[in-house]
Amino acid sequence: MNSRLISIIRKEFIQIFRDKRTLALILVMPLVQLFLLGYAATNDVRNVPLAVFDQSHGPEARALLDAYRAADYFKVAFAVGSEAEMQVLIETGQARAGLIIPPDYAAQLSKGSAQVAFILDGSDPTVAATALSAAQLIGQGHATGIMAEKIARNGQNFKLQPVVDVRTTVWYNPDMISAYFMIPGLIGLILSAIMGIVTSTAVVRERERGTIEQLIVTPIRSWELVLGKILPYTILGLFDTVVIIAVGHWWFGVPVRGSMPLIVSLSALFLLSGLGIGLFVSTIADTQQEAILTVFMTILPSVFLSGFIYPLEAMPIVLQWISYAIPLRFFLVIIRALMIKGVGLDAILPEVTALAIFGVVIMGAAALRFRKRLD
Repeated sequence: MNSRLISIIRKEFIQIFRDKRTLALILVMPLVQLFLLGYAATNDVRNVPLAVFDQSHGPEARALLDAYRAADYFKVAFAVGSEAEMQVLIETGQARAGLIIPPDYAAQLSKGSAQVAFILDGSDPTVAATALSAAQLIGQGHATGIMAEKIARNGQNFKLQPVVDVRTTVWYNPDMISAYFMIPGLIGLILSAIMGIVTSTAVVRERERGTIEQLIVTPIRSWELVLGKILPYTILGLFDTVVIIAVGHWWFGVPVRGSMPLIVSLSALFLLSGLGIGLFVSTIADTQQEAILTVFMTILPSVFLSGFIYPLEAMPIVLQWISYAIPLRFFLVIIRALMIKGVGLDAILPEVTALAIFGVVIMGAAALRFRKRLD
């Protein structure tokens, strides 16, 4: 190894250790990815919120519910009084499954066999597939227990037949096609990642070329400069939204059951967060490369902790709480509910409110910091 190569290596190490942000990316980000992948990258679904419509209210029905409670796949979160109420809970995402016990459940059991209905939200195929298998296995296990009790009471002369028949039904995505889940999620991921990166680099590029100083000395006001920088990317972002929806619908067969104007309007609302992050990064980054790396640090948590790939129900409770600080989490609920379930604004109003708060706060803070940087 010659002295010139050693000098170059030494110089690179000096530059790395002088640049604290680059050093943090090199040393800290691998650990962050390790923990995110280690905890979040799992498809083991637990504690799926279950809505129960118990029309029997007898000890036999309570025994069936106890069987579902005993397994950690489901959490009996709601007791409803009608199928319409159950449908609202599933449409809004508060419940991911529903169990309907008929009023004559006890009488059916006494005659030898009873049927219950188990409804699943198929908008997330990963959760639905696991919950479908779990619902059937729990029902079969409970039926086996009842059969064993009857054999013990009546002896070997008892006729063996299933005593509890769990009839499963998958709503919204009966075939549990993954594209129905992934394509709407791509809209949120592209809007948050691409728009954040291009906004941050566009402003930094002006600074690198020295043209930002030329803009400052012109009569243009700071808010006009901010708005002028953001609007083109807003238009491009909405164009990307329409293109992804069109390709997803015509090529992948993903349904668009909700209102298209509402989808575009709420996508524009979500853009405020992505553009705000990009604008904020442009005020702390000095080069385009630094801006891209900084935005990338915000993309990783969004991908793994928003429910884009891995179900939130499978994550530790701490990561679930952290996910509430990620705007993409709320947008994914909105876009999937609109496209796959075809719900209205009232069903996603809490997520829309949270998204509006995020957008105003992030964009407001970024605009104020950008204006101070210009001053």
